[in-house]
Amino acid sequence: MKNVDWTAYQLFMAVARHGGLSAAAEQLETSPATLGRHILKLEQAVGRHLFVRSPTGYELTVDGQSLFTELLEMEGASRRLDEWFGKADGLGTVRLAAGSWVGRLLAQNFSKISAAQDPFSIEMHISEERAKLLHRENDVGIRAVEPTERNLASIKTGEVAYCAYRLRNMPVTNYDRWIAVNEQVAVSPYLIWPHRHHRDQLRVTVDRARDILDLLLSGAGNAVLPCFVGDTEPQLERVGGEIADLRHGQWIVANDDDRNISSIRRVVDRVTRLLKSHAKLFAGQRSPTT
Repeated sequence: MKNVDWTAYQLFMAVARHGGLSAAAEQLETSPATLGRHILKLEQAVGRHLFVRSPTGYELTVDGQSLFTELLEMEGASRRLDEWFGKADGLGTVRLAAGSWVGRLLAQNFSKISAAQDPFSIEMHISEERAKLLHRENDVGIRAVEPTERNLASIKTGEVAYCAYRLRNMPVTNYDRWIAVNEQVAVSPYLIWPHRHHRDQLRVTVDRARDILDLLLSGAGNAVLPCFVGDTEPQLERVGGEIADLRHGQWIVANDDDRNISSIRRVVDRVTRLLKSHAKLFAGQRSPTT
């Protein structure tokens, strides 16, 4: 086999992590066609098929998975060597993944997780899907479920409570109206809840969880929100008590091999302090009238 440049392996890993060319190409700021040619060239160089191509994406073959596993080890070793040599004070970019509402809180308090003198930048990935870290898709994640994957370290920051909310002084005619995300994108229990309990009363659905708040503030109906969001909106009031079966823990997660890289460690420490400082609010202990 001819010598393969590390860049070619990085392209391969990007496609493996994203499960296809389009998303990987967008991240790498190239075209899917160009990226596809690089992957084909790599397969020719190593003499093995690395992906199974299909209309739904690229899936690793057995050989591809073996190569990916080996490259993960090399990538981790490279990061730790950079840290040991003091290069760029760790990673140049720390990828931080969070859900819609925690992401909103992080953005509102960004000065507490990023300092002007930091020699690294923060790349935020906001999604309702569970933060992926096992294959270093992200460096730091906030999850609603304690990780069970091997080689992930976690810190519990508290619990998250949920209630139904509506606009104060909302017309009585709207009391039976409910707001939810489309069922196809309802991946979290609190997003599924209105479909299970108020399906016949749903009057408006949206594609993004963040749009629920705007609709609530317009008086469109009732909706479920995390208490740390709903209780801080003075125009909203709770509808009933806490929805107890939606309560869950919250964890900050990082790859165990990378968590001592200084840039990752700084971000983890700062996010931990921020979330723990809001622990009572997350747990729904603030009065809805404050």
